[in-house]
Amino acid sequence: MTATSRSVALITGASRGIGRAIAQRLAPTHDLILVARDHERLQRLAEECAGFGGQVRSIALDITDGPGVAAALQGLQVDVLVNNAGVAHLKPFLETTPEEWHRQVDVNVHALYHVTRAVLPGMVARGAGHVCIIGSTAGRNTFVGGSCYAGTKHFVMGFAESLMLEVRDAGVGVSVITPGSVATDLFPVGTNTSWMLAPENVAEAVHFAVTTPQHMLVHRLEVRPLSPKRPRPGA
Repeated sequence: MTATSRSVALITGASRGIGRAIAQRLAPTHDLILVARDHERLQRLAEECAGFGGQVRSIALDITDGPGVAAALQGLQVDVLVNNAGVAHLKPFLETTPEEWHRQVDVNVHALYHVTRAVLPGMVARGAGHVCIIGSTAGRNTFVGGSCYAGTKHFVMGFAESLMLEVRDAGVGVSVITPGSVATDLFPVGTNTSWMLAPENVAEAVHFAVTTPQHMLVHRLEVRPLSPKRPRPGA
């Protein structure tokens, strides 16, 4: 990417849902590095975001592949990292397959390590940067069918606060955004999502967290639908 005066934001899971909305929200103010597995979706999003005048790069990448992540992100200057990628298989523990269990842990936990570990040293060396993680209200409560998913989101909360304490003196901020229910393809077809948050609502919270004044840190930001009995405007 050609150097510009804009901050560079790297977004994982950028090809759809919340990640796509975050990319669209940051495009007017940031250069972007868009990361996901779906190359075609990434390319379409990159073309759209480039229309806002910034530099946009897309990287098709499986972020559960630690060596692959290290190689793909090596040497990139990233000012804002948005760890958005996540998966969920919401079912009782005894119905959860080993593949479903390991996939959630690999994406929601291990990939969080791989990507953050790849770009954080550069932030610390420059004395500036921001790591923003998309968590969930499942990170502080529990529910039937959430034995693995809620467990990974509890990990996110502990990881984020510990990391914040470790790197804040180096000038790096760490934020965790914890949405309630969001209308994405996480839910089965036929689910009433009209009352849920839109992905754009979460993107607005991310933009707020990563654009606060330099000496101000929003570490935790919980975003909820107003009411499960009230559809959101336009739904």
